[in-house]
Amino acid sequence: MKPRSTDPFPDAVAGFVASVWLGMIVGVSFLATLAKFQAASLDPAVAVEVGRRTFAVFTKVEWGLATLLGIAVFFPRAPRAEIVFTAITVAIVAVQALWLLPVLDLRVEALISGRPMPSSPHHMLYAVLEAGKVLTLAAVALVALFRLGWRDKPAIDGDNQ
Repeated sequence: MKPRSTDPFPDAVAGFVASVWLGMIVGVSFLATLAKFQAASLDPAVAVEVGRRTFAVFTKVEWGLATLLGIAVFFPRAPRAEIVFTAITVAIVAVQALWLLPVLDLRVEALISGRPMPSSPHHMLYAVLEAGKVLTLAAVALVALFRLGWRDKPAIDGDNQ
């Protein structure tokens, strides 16, 4: 199978963006968020307000990363797997930004104003979607980086075996 291009730049960009984004998700969503709620001196209302601000900023960063990844994957016509995993990642960002974060923001407002709402599955769904993004970004990075590694390998002909 021939690569989509002899130019390795789109694969390098896709691999880099997916890897950096994956690391940011692990740092922000899984490490910093858990550490924040384990700080005994931090009031829970303050912790959720900090979380709300953090994820509002991080969502804007994710839209930028999604744009870069989309350009690197869709325009040079990457392999189907890379396109599918990128599309899933972008869809997850859209669901989180356009539906889940506004719902979670309402819950934070209620908690801060002293009217906590009954528990809901929204935080768990957000965490599950974050794990899904980690998996799809890892897949995009691996496909792109493997393609970079295989790009310069000589083709194997039936005559040269």
